Amino acid sequence: MKIWIATGGTGGHVYPALSVATELASRGHKITISCDGRVRSMVQRGAPDNARLVHIWASGVGAKSRLKQMWALFKIGVSASALTLRFMFFRPNRVVAFGGYASVPAVFAAHVWKIPTFLHEQNAAIGRANKFAMRWVKTLMTSFPSVSGIPTGATRVVYTGLPVRRDFLSIAATPLSHESKLLVTGGSLGAQILDDVVPGAIAAMKNKKIFVTHQTRPENVARLQQFYIDNKIRANVLSFIHDMADAISSADLVIGRSGASTIVELQTVGRPAILVPLNINPDQAANAESFAKNGGGFAIEQSKFTPKWLTSTLTELFDNPSRLDKMAQKATVQNNAVNLIADEIEK
Repeated sequence: MKIWIATGGTGGHVYPALSVATELASRGHKITISCDGRVRSMVQRGAPDNARLVHIWASGVGAKSRLKQMWALFKIGVSASALTLRFMFFRPNRVVAFGGYASVPAVFAAHVWKIPTFLHEQNAAIGRANKFAMRWVKTLMTSFPSVSGIPTGATRVVYTGLPVRRDFLSIAATPLSHESKLLVTGGSLGAQILDDVVPGAIAAMKNKKIFVTHQTRPENVARLQQFYIDNKIRANVLSFIHDMADAISSADLVIGRSGASTIVELQTVGRPAILVPLNINPDQAANAESFAKNGGGFAIEQSKFTPKWLTSTLTELFDNPSRLDKMAQKATVQNNAVNLIADEIEK
């Protein structure tokens, strides 16, 4: 079959799309991947051999400026018209969209030509772009068993999970090392709240046998490293973690944000976590609650994430390795998302 995969916006949309594209290509299908300029180089590096790449003129509509919102909608409209014309002559058998506004043009064009269309939602609360696109979609595939905000009876909903990179699958469900290792990560740009709270909380602990790997912004590396040295805390402070799979599997506990990819990586490896959702992102709050509800860790608002609370929580957890083991077991979720999604598309 000829399968069109639409993605764009962020790596969180792109990496799952590339994983599925690679699997479908290995099954003998012809793959075309469309994306916007923000992730073009990322897609080029990770696309399967012989996949065609198509550039989409699109950007997010979430800007505060009304003028920028109108401009973003105009670009999406132009791209939707261009793809509708393209599909008239070069029609795919399936269209698979991985969310974000860069996916909307392909979904609309597929609707015009009655092409079976699949949409994947990463988060535990459906995003605005996906909610808008659902009216044209045959099947919605989800990363979490329960997703809020889906219109009742709008379309067929299938729980598949979220694809992760193969380096995570190779270390799935590995046991904790019990070497008192803590991973602190706030994403590619770090998270200031973690830098403000975590070092002081560890310094206040009576037991300082913890080894900390702390990922932060480049400008904060020297300051945090010096703080850990001054307080005789073993730590490695980095601006970027190149092998996140190894970093997560080496940790006995993770403190971080709660983007969909982070949650699923934790579930795949099986690691307990303290999650501090970005306070302006309802998707992250929903993801964190879903993770914590299963017993894999804590979801705590930024306003309640204080040094005193964290000192008490870290002391309790690291003084009770058996509790960390139980949390790790509850956090673990088998990930077969790539195959489930590919099977769904082939039906």
